[in-house]
Amino acid sequence: MLPTLAQNLVDPTRRSLTLAAAAGGLLTASGARAQALPFENTRIVVGFPPGGTSDTTSRRMGERLRGTWGRNVVVDNKAGAGGRIAVETLKTLPADGSSMLLTPASILMIYPHIYPKLSYNVFEDVVPVSMGCAFHHGLAVGPAVPESVRNVRELIAFFKANPDKANYGSPAAGSVPHFLGALLEKAAGFEIKHVAFRGSQAAVLDMMGGQVASVSAPVGEFLPHLKTGKLRILATSGTTRDKFAPNVPTYTEQGFGTISAREWFGFFMPKGSPDAVVQAVSSQIRTAATHPDYVAGLELMGLEAVGTTSAELGRILKADHDRWAPIVKQIGFTAES
Repeated sequence: MLPTLAQNLVDPTRRSLTLAAAAGGLLTASGARAQALPFENTRIVVGFPPGGTSDTTSRRMGERLRGTWGRNVVVDNKAGAGGRIAVETLKTLPADGSSMLLTPASILMIYPHIYPKLSYNVFEDVVPVSMGCAFHHGLAVGPAVPESVRNVRELIAFFKANPDKANYGSPAAGSVPHFLGALLEKAAGFEIKHVAFRGSQAAVLDMMGGQVASVSAPVGEFLPHLKTGKLRILATSGTTRDKFAPNVPTYTEQGFGTISAREWFGFFMPKGSPDAVVQAVSSQIRTAATHPDYVAGLELMGLEAVGTTSAELGRILKADHDRWAPIVKQIGFTAES
């Protein structure tokens, strides 16, 4: 279960001054004095192209942290390799607290189980700062699927009758949306081809153009396109209905109880970043996560604003990492698959 948001907030100006003093006055483990906040220039590295949910979250948070974490906050999109390039980039940046990674949980909780030579260790190379939001995934179909198909079982029947159209796109191989589709394939009992894209928006656009039949992706990726009539959501991945798509039944409601997931985006700093700065910025993110502009901005993308302490995010990451291990084994997917 995700932690609840803090209810009692202090004055933001007073908070930022207090945190800056704390960050500037404490010593790091190496004995170097932590730099006082705000930094002159700060960076949020994102592993996917502009326009998607992770990019939106980072930019909305950057707006809230401008002036408290950094006088200038830049979002640096390092798309590619299913989000791994962004983590690798973070490892090369100064460990002084001036850089953060914003990443979907998949890259940290699932990739260790599928990449035998992963270039980073999720429990050693990144430092948890705070969660930024949480969300459900959805399964949507486009023009390649007849209008008469309105639920998951009808989609499976259509795929069985039209095996050449039995496919689904996802934002990346090894992501949660990929594995939700793989679990559906197992439940259906026949091959539903997976098509990995470079981010959710590319997958959604190809689905709307008829190049792929369906897409498994965060619910928020579909919302801006619903009014076009070129896609419809057939299922969502929560244990209860998604607040942003309340008329869409969950997989569980439709008899697919093994297909369930709630994912999150988290902020992380490089290994060795001063703990005083980590804790200060974590507190700033938790405050920002309750700001009406941040909450409303994320809701437009189907995201629920959530902030956590560094320790809470570390515990959540470890629990999710362990939870997905047997699921990945059951599916049998590896990077060489």
